[in-house]
Amino acid sequence: MEPVTFEVTHICRQSGARTGILHTPHGDVETPMFMPVGTQATVKFLSPEELYDLGAGVVLANTYHLWLRPGEDIVAKAGGVHKFMNYHGPMLTDSGGFQVFSLADTRKISEEGVTFKNILNGDMLFLSPEKSIQIQNRIGADIIMSFDECIPYPADREYAEQSMLRTLRWAKRGLDANQRPDEQAVFGIVQGGDYEDLRKYCAEKLVEMNFPGYAIGGTSVGEDKETMYRMVRWSQEKLPFDKPRYLMGVGAVNDLLEAVSMNIDMCDCVLPTRIARHGTLMTSQGRINIRKAVYKDDFTTLDPECDCYCCRNYTKAYLNHLHRADEGFGTRLMSIHNTRFLVKLMEDARRAIREDRYDDFKKETLHNMKFDERGF
Repeated sequence: MEPVTFEVTHICRQSGARTGILHTPHGDVETPMFMPVGTQATVKFLSPEELYDLGAGVVLANTYHLWLRPGEDIVAKAGGVHKFMNYHGPMLTDSGGFQVFSLADTRKISEEGVTFKNILNGDMLFLSPEKSIQIQNRIGADIIMSFDECIPYPADREYAEQSMLRTLRWAKRGLDANQRPDEQAVFGIVQGGDYEDLRKYCAEKLVEMNFPGYAIGGTSVGEDKETMYRMVRWSQEKLPFDKPRYLMGVGAVNDLLEAVSMNIDMCDCVLPTRIARHGTLMTSQGRINIRKAVYKDDFTTLDPECDCYCCRNYTKAYLNHLHRADEGFGTRLMSIHNTRFLVKLMEDARRAIREDRYDDFKKETLHNMKFDERGF
């Protein structure tokens, strides 16, 4: 019995978008959904209780950072990442691959794995598909990810093909290395750059390995929106309809809505808390920079259509004051709002799908929010 299973619950007659339920050892979650990122076993500025209150389901933790600090053995000794951070819902860990491959100046890639420098003390470290899964087994998330290479954009075809083939070999090694197959589900990751045949080939070969779920990687790495959507579309076309699909590292409103149109079930991004730290807020009327002087004496709620703790209790003027005074409470409030905003966006998307009006919902939402091409 797989620890993580998926069922499709409705297909929108207008758009073909779908809703579903992801069943995990730590509870069931409705899809499509947005997953907050808790890099170091904490979503920045938010408590687990606040995550429950804003409707979060699956929360991410970062394998690379927890491996470096405090170490996977400490997390395991605590009883796993759920007990360590006191979050009782489903969790997912990435493979560490994205962080490793972002260290382009210090890494060395071989068939066995990657050698790179520890960002904390400069020591040389080695991460392989087996080591990544071993660390994730110790951390204990419900969903764990294959170790892959996230190549830059653009990349020439020869490099993209070699990297994709190596990612496939690493995927098989990682799948075989899972020591907790009854408790943790490994997802394979589709790579292949901006090459249709490579993307489709990678997806087909991963499906032959029979992963319980599949992710789409190597997007949102500097390419334009149309290129990104093209890569996602090619990747998902070859994935099985009855298993979950996870688009990695995506959190802009237009990207989330487009992903749902392509039957993506899960998305994650650090965006909501990252932009909150700079005073940027996503609202139903569009983007707000709370630092602007116009909000200094604006005693209206941040977003009248939002039900989060911030919008229920505080005004734009107060948020403006907190941000200008560099008070941490302001960052907390804005992080709560932005995270709730994206979680609610997906709740509204699910409702529209069930009511067979997703295309209309998507068009209306993008028109009303008036975001720029970045989607926030």
